[in-house]
Amino acid sequence: MPDVTKTAADAVEDAIAPPSIDAAAAPAPQSEKARSLWGDAWSDLRRNPYFLVSAVMIFFLLLIAAVPSLFTSASPTAGDLVKHFLGKPELGHIGSAEWLGYDGQGRSVYARLIHGTRASIIVGVCVTAIVTIFGGLIGMLAGYFGGVLDAVLSRITDIFFGIPFLLGAMVVLQSFTDRTVWVVVGALAFLGWTQMARVMRGAVITVKQADYVHAATALGAGTTRILFRHILPNAMAPLIVVATISLGGYISAEATLSYLGLGLASPTVSWGVDISTAVDQIRVAPHILLWPSIMLSITVLAFIMLGEAVRNALDPKMR
Repeated sequence: MPDVTKTAADAVEDAIAPPSIDAAAAPAPQSEKARSLWGDAWSDLRRNPYFLVSAVMIFFLLLIAAVPSLFTSASPTAGDLVKHFLGKPELGHIGSAEWLGYDGQGRSVYARLIHGTRASIIVGVCVTAIVTIFGGLIGMLAGYFGGVLDAVLSRITDIFFGIPFLLGAMVVLQSFTDRTVWVVVGALAFLGWTQMARVMRGAVITVKQADYVHAATALGAGTTRILFRHILPNAMAPLIVVATISLGGYISAEATLSYLGLGLASPTVSWGVDISTAVDQIRVAPHILLWPSIMLSITVLAFIMLGEAVRNALDPKMR
């Protein structure tokens, strides 16, 4: 017959005994930390090959624009018509002045390609920054306050939006005799902010209906705090996507205006200027037109790829 008393005592002892070492050592399950929209977007971007490729390309473009002397020691403006008139490329001499040949003024095409990166990047980045800040501010004010202010700002935006972008930039630049990089930046920014304003206005109208905005208003938060602490961070996603994609378009617009003779002009080194001067020698020296065109296409493609990757990461519908 089994010992009932001992069995009951053992059961009580087992019930009140401390957990075993293995049970105590086992970590308690932890809930996964919630990530924000930006955290999810960064996680998606790191796994997106389009983002990685475009980021590497843009990094090298920015490095070339910042420190062109790392890539060539040749002068982009010094020419020798006697020795280098329409010189053919020497593809075996990688990185040298004669690597991509010479143009009709005896200047190194490779050196001009490297130094021309700075003008294009400056125009693209500066125009994008200006139109994003100015257009975003106009759209945020119009979308948040509504009423008469929204009607006035929206009508002004519609007037500027109705002006053809390139045609308007040509008219503006025609009034300047000295068309420097900053003049081109100002002309493009003067007409390019309308799209940013429309995008930001729509985003703010959606965000201001959120519960956390109503809660901040009920708690007595000021207008400035609500706009820049609650609305702006949550309405920036579509603006960043449009700005990233538009950056490549502004670089292309600068090259187009320079090609037409209404943008940058010599002695400024620019891909658009080189493409314009290469048209006359396209049959005898096509390499003069080929290389700046390829560089321009790669740059625009890199920023468009980056914008598409950012759009896919920030838009939940694209996941």
